[in-house]
Amino acid sequence: MYLPAGKGRFVAKKQGENYKLIMTKTVLHLDLDTFYVSVERLIDARLQNRALLVGGTSDRGVVAACSYETRAFGVHSGMSMKMARQLCPEAIIIRGNAGTYTKYSKDVTDIIKADVPLFEKSSIDEFYADLTGMDRFFGCYKYASEMRKRIIRETGLPISFGLSANKVVSKIATNEAKPNNQLKIDSGFEKEFLAPLSVKKIPMVGDKTYQILRNLGVRQIKTIQEMPLEMMQKVLGANGTSIWHKAQGIDNSPIIPYSERKSISTERTFDRDTIDMQRLQAILIAMTENMAYQLRRGDKLTSCIAVKIRYSDFNTYTKQLKIPYTSADHILIPQIQELFKKLYNRRLLVRLIGIRFSHLAGGNYQINLFDDNEEVLHLYSAMDKIRNRYGDRSVLRAASLGAKTIGRMVNPFNGEPPVVLAHRKQ
Repeated sequence: MYLPAGKGRFVAKKQGENYKLIMTKTVLHLDLDTFYVSVERLIDARLQNRALLVGGTSDRGVVAACSYETRAFGVHSGMSMKMARQLCPEAIIIRGNAGTYTKYSKDVTDIIKADVPLFEKSSIDEFYADLTGMDRFFGCYKYASEMRKRIIRETGLPISFGLSANKVVSKIATNEAKPNNQLKIDSGFEKEFLAPLSVKKIPMVGDKTYQILRNLGVRQIKTIQEMPLEMMQKVLGANGTSIWHKAQGIDNSPIIPYSERKSISTERTFDRDTIDMQRLQAILIAMTENMAYQLRRGDKLTSCIAVKIRYSDFNTYTKQLKIPYTSADHILIPQIQELFKKLYNRRLLVRLIGIRFSHLAGGNYQINLFDDNEEVLHLYSAMDKIRNRYGDRSVLRAASLGAKTIGRMVNPFNGEPPVVLAHRKQ
């Protein structure tokens, strides 16, 4: 039962003998279309209307983003660059720059932040905003349309949006609106909108789940809408419950504002699997040195470190260690090396190595009264000033010089989600 209230909409829910009016939510989902591709085209107009791939350039690289021109050949994000090259040989391939994408993302974020009372940045190019109640004053669809026009006008980036009563329907609506368009699903029409769409449109339905549903003869969301919940639970367990509710257009997940990062990590995948210990040690030192600098830049300390190894047979192992709070290279590097030494006990080729710092806390690096002196503090301060001005790799330990691709990392503590291009290759 829906009752009008000014320009807003309320739902009347029965509680005992009485009815309680509850304002229906209005959730906006915004998605920057082919974001990395769009940024590259802004930088270089010659790339307009050209088949374009952004991501790792080696055969083991992964497509982080692809233009619509490449999709006609079957290319999609997440595909290996080798396969994408084979499908679309004429495509221009660009490695991409995380810092550049973060800058443009921040420009869009600043506009949204100024225009809406509550928003969630779920990735570098994707946003949710709670517009509940705003239709009483502006009209939510008109308000969202004007904000979208402003983003396009001020940044030059194409962006699409979906507007509905919840996050999942809004996200699906955005994908249906693309490219560079907008779509509103009125309250009460969620099931009707979803019914003819492929089940693959439902968030959480990946390739494996999609194949299971296809084997059951389920292709359209309408079929799930007509299925008993118990059947979905029996086939897919708890995941089936969530998918069934999403198919009905039911989603109570809240808008989650930015929450502070609890860990930082980095990984390196090799073009060729290796057992070159000198090379592996150089990369570990370079990664640790760079991550320690990120801690100090964000006024953070870590008390738990971890090392990860993936062998050529794809078996992956991780070992972690709790340590006193620190952000000092000369303390962290020996600990990381010791963890790696304990972890690497097989004579197999190494495919990937990574490190993670967790259990983070706010605080500046404090002198270790037993090991450090004032010169060490001045040294770190001087090195970090140089890095802040000239880049992460402007000052390096000699032992890490061989790790040539440990490039500039975007500040992980500036409130921005991480930029995911692909694992950097060595």
